[in-house]
Amino acid sequence: MKRRLAGLLLEKSYIEGEVVLTSGKTSDYYFDCKQTALHPEGAYLLGNLFLDMLPADIAGVGGMTLGADPLVTAVSVVSQTRGRPLPGFIVRKSPKGHGTNQYLEGMANFRPGDRVALLEDVVTTGGTLVKVIDRVTDAGLTVVGVYCVLDREEGGREALAGRGFGLNAIFTRRELLAAGSGPREAG
Repeated sequence: MKRRLAGLLLEKSYIEGEVVLTSGKTSDYYFDCKQTALHPEGAYLLGNLFLDMLPADIAGVGGMTLGADPLVTAVSVVSQTRGRPLPGFIVRKSPKGHGTNQYLEGMANFRPGDRVALLEDVVTTGGTLVKVIDRVTDAGLTVVGVYCVLDREEGGREALAGRGFGLNAIFTRRELLAAGSGPREAG
C-alpha cells in the first residue's frame, strides 16, 4: 500500500518548481496532497495507512481545514469499515462568527478529555500544528499524537517536539522519492 501511495503522490501531488509556502519560506517543490487525498484510491490508501499508525486508545481524529479535511474523512470512513470507528473533527482557521462561534466542528461526537490524534497533509515548520493543538486543547480534547502524509524535514518535527509531541509521517521527502522510484504495485 505504501509504495502504491508513493506512486500516486508523485503523480498527482508532487510538483517541482519554485513556490512560496504557507510558512513564508521558498521551496523548489510543492506538495499538494489534496489531489491524492481526493482521489478514490488515494483516500483509501491514506485512510488505511493512517489507521494502521494510530494508537488503539484514541476516540477520534481531526485537523485544520482544508488540508486535513479529506484525510480526516478517509480515516473515519476506513475506520468504520475495519470495525474501529473513529469520528472526525475539523478545526476552522477562524471561529464561525455566528451560531456557536466555535473553532471545532464535529464536537457532538466527543466528550471532554477524549484522546485524539491530529492529521496533517504536509508539515514544514509546524506553526499551523501548534495553533491546532492549542485550539483542540482549548476545546477540551487531549491531543496524543500528530500524523502527517509528508514531513518536509524543515523544522516541524523539532517545533512539535518542543511542545512535547512527536511527528509521525507516512513519508519524508527523501522516503517519498525513494519509494516512488522502485517498482510500483498494481491497484
